[in-house]
Amino acid sequence: MTVATGFVRVRHDRIAKDPDRRVQEAIGLVFRKFAEFQSIRQVHLWLREEGVLKPAVVTDGEGRRIVWKAPVYNTIRAMLSNPIYGGAYAFGRTTSRVTVENGRKRVSLGHRREREEWDVLILDHHEGYISWAEFERNQRLIADNANCQGLMVCGAVRRGDALLAGPLRCGHCGRRLHVSYSGTDGFCVRYSCRGGYTHINHGTQSCIAFGGIRVDAAVSTEVLRLLSPLGVEASLAAAATREAEVVDTRRQAELALTQARYEADLARRQYDTVDPANRLVAAELEARWNDRLAEVQRQEERLAAIGVDRGDLTAAERERLLSLGADLPAAWSHPGASAETRKRILRVVLEEIVATLTEDRIELLLHWKGGDHTRLGVARNRTGRHRYASDADIQELIRALARQQEDSAIAATLNRLGKRTGRGNPWTEARVRSHRSHHRIAVYRSGEMGERGEVTLDEASRRLGVSKMTVLRLIREGTIAAEQVCKGAPWAIPEAQLAALSRQFCVRTAREQPIQHRKLLIFNNVDRCAS
Repeated sequence: MTVATGFVRVRHDRIAKDPDRRVQEAIGLVFRKFAEFQSIRQVHLWLREEGVLKPAVVTDGEGRRIVWKAPVYNTIRAMLSNPIYGGAYAFGRTTSRVTVENGRKRVSLGHRREREEWDVLILDHHEGYISWAEFERNQRLIADNANCQGLMVCGAVRRGDALLAGPLRCGHCGRRLHVSYSGTDGFCVRYSCRGGYTHINHGTQSCIAFGGIRVDAAVSTEVLRLLSPLGVEASLAAAATREAEVVDTRRQAELALTQARYEADLARRQYDTVDPANRLVAAELEARWNDRLAEVQRQEERLAAIGVDRGDLTAAERERLLSLGADLPAAWSHPGASAETRKRILRVVLEEIVATLTEDRIELLLHWKGGDHTRLGVARNRTGRHRYASDADIQELIRALARQQEDSAIAATLNRLGKRTGRGNPWTEARVRSHRSHHRIAVYRSGEMGERGEVTLDEASRRLGVSKMTVLRLIREGTIAAEQVCKGAPWAIPEAQLAALSRQFCVRTAREQPIQHRKLLIFNNVDRCAS
């Protein structure tokens, strides 16, 4: 029986790694990339993008030999799923099935069997490309990436904006939550549990359903809070990974060039040994030699192209990368960070997230990879509320200020207090007007405070004949019982308190004047107080 690519027989019952260094490093590269990407498809795309060829065994008239082909998805999946690369010998992983169709026996091959049903499994049988523990970890990742294997697996990372698709589970039935998108360009994310499709089959209600924007933001904030101390280390690791990718690609190109030169030299030696008079053989060997020389030239050009980019970061790029590592939230929200990247980061640190609903909150239980657990509570959306709605205290503040100021003055007051709209913008007269109209708050009318028997600070200062600072001092002392909606808002002073204070200020002012001016000042103040 044949052995897998990357191994050769050494005895009738023993196998070993292929002595070809290029074959060994090409196979090892597949396992290293799967440990990095954790996705067969991503490994396949990377190998295709970098132009890395994979070895394949061909048995023909010349015997068993290695050919190099462009990688395909099924080949990579078979390599990652074969226990021989984990140092184990297995037999009976597949079986045949016999059926009867139209009165004739039909045998179908290649039906996979569970590991417990294998005929033979011998661990540590030979030297593998990875350890058995790593092989089992790879099988769990492959099984967890399957999108059509029920609601108990996370599924592969997809392109949608829902960050928690896969690890998020229902706290009632334990199944994976489904994701749906709505709104303009599908920006609104919603998670729902279909309870094993019972609501479709039997008309029952789904377990839970809730909006995903706030939940995604809360989990992202918690993950960034815990990962922030590791940001600089992650940036340095990213730089090392980028350089290692170039090294791996260059190494594969160097090995391919070495083999191409060997094959060209072999073709030359074969051509030199043939009798020149035998033109039929000489012509064929010359054509093979020319093909090998063309392959050498192609590999030299490919290696030269890789050599232009050594993978080293410039000083500016390294400084930028370290700054992003120090400020992990900025790197998280960077335009270059895709949704797939964020999802992979979450899956690296989170095992699963269990969600349950209360009357007004979404309770989340974060299960970290290390075994720890964290509880988060997120407020549920209420009818008529959305993520851009202004806070309730701002609404009440505008309602109170609208009884004292016009819209432009209200906007200035809110900006001085550092208040912002629901979208984080500063307040303007138009935005205050729109907010009033939406919440049905009446506009301020000129003279409205006077109708309620209230005066402003300027009016009180003019009536008492003192400075505004004196009026403020009287307010702080409690002599005047005035009200202020917020800091910077107009003072509402009861007009009834000013009459008695006005007479007191008339007498006090008169006593403080010289004798020759008292009589005239008293008469003037009496006339003003009477008026």
